[in-house]
Amino acid sequence: MTTRGFILAAPASGTGKTVATSLLLAAFRQRGVAVSGFKTGPDYIDPRFLAAGAGRSVPNIDPWGMRNETQQAVLSSIAGAASLIIGEGVMGLFDGARDGTGSTADLAQALNLPIVLVVDGRGMAASAAALISGFARHRDDITVAGVLFTRIGHVGHYELLAAAARSVGVNPLGWIGRDSEVELPSRHLGLVQAGEHTGLTERFEAVAGRLAGTVDLDGLLALATPISTYGDAPHTPVPPLGQRIAVAQDEAFRFAYPHVLDGWRAAGAEILPFSPLADAAPDASADAVYLPGGYPELHAGRIAKSTSFLNGLRNAAETILTYGECGGYMVLGDGLTDAAGTRHAMAGLLPIETSMQDARARLGYRRIWMAQASPISGGGYRGHEHHHAEEVQRPTDLPSFATAEDATGKPLGAFGAVRGRVAGSFLHLIDQAD
Repeated sequence: MTTRGFILAAPASGTGKTVATSLLLAAFRQRGVAVSGFKTGPDYIDPRFLAAGAGRSVPNIDPWGMRNETQQAVLSSIAGAASLIIGEGVMGLFDGARDGTGSTADLAQALNLPIVLVVDGRGMAASAAALISGFARHRDDITVAGVLFTRIGHVGHYELLAAAARSVGVNPLGWIGRDSEVELPSRHLGLVQAGEHTGLTERFEAVAGRLAGTVDLDGLLALATPISTYGDAPHTPVPPLGQRIAVAQDEAFRFAYPHVLDGWRAAGAEILPFSPLADAAPDASADAVYLPGGYPELHAGRIAKSTSFLNGLRNAAETILTYGECGGYMVLGDGLTDAAGTRHAMAGLLPIETSMQDARARLGYRRIWMAQASPISGGGYRGHEHHHAEEVQRPTDLPSFATAEDATGKPLGAFGAVRGRVAGSFLHLIDQAD
């Protein structure tokens, strides 16, 4: 089976490309096409919306954070079961890391995939020609094969936009209207999580069923190009924490990269999911515990009262590696102060206090080196930082987890903490360094 694909990209964030990608995945699936998707870059939230459209898990492919062999292994894992892959870009088409690399355009060029530009048509008509022309001609090593318009009120508006696209030699491929069924609200780290929307899959499928009336699905299928650069090389982005790894998985701890968990499985490790919000303790047979990032601050009161979870976590930490990233790191600390100023007692496994009261975002790609005290194997990694919390209290002699620099090479100093078998930081590990 030949697998073909294309990438949806946009001039900027907030144009509706997550909704558009999810709806297209659902529409092609309704037509009997075997579809898969991927999300470009270090995003945990959007892949779950794409999964609701695709009917299967959707991973990330990160052109800055992943080695080439890891990108190819992830692409191979989804291409094997699909005849069509639809990728969603990150931010604007040419936006990436601070060093100027890692954009959706870079990934499209590396994978030789055509780009469908997603343009929010509100407030525009003929002026759309200048925007479309600029994006189509900015780089000569990529192909903008068409444009899809979002948030269109009526067909007459679309016809004006379509004429604008044709006037600059770009094929208009249809439009998606302003549909309240699929408008997705946001919070500070992005869209409100997919699991918090009632009947999301059914809503996507209902709207997708009407998409053939406004979107040229045959035209989209025709522009997709063969994917031939993937391989079957085994990959281990992050060495397994153990052979039986208890992984927190619920709406408070949802930010685990699928490619990392898949890499652990490929290396022979078993994943043992558990839900702290259901007051479940890590599996007693586990030889490591992983608390991913997420939104523990939204559930801090509930976590603080989850005595089975907290006691189980404390018991595990006496004998096995217990590792937390970002939100998971906050839960390993003594206390978490939420945005309203209320402090909630956490596991007390690391002598730190974290707070959500400083609303500044701290984000960006990071080159990471494990500190001497770190229990995580491997010397160097690429990763990402994105949080609004801050560490407000820690002993001055507490060993750090890692040191990091940003994508331009600017040193950022020490991150995180280690005490005994417990470790964590605000950093998310994506892949081993080259």
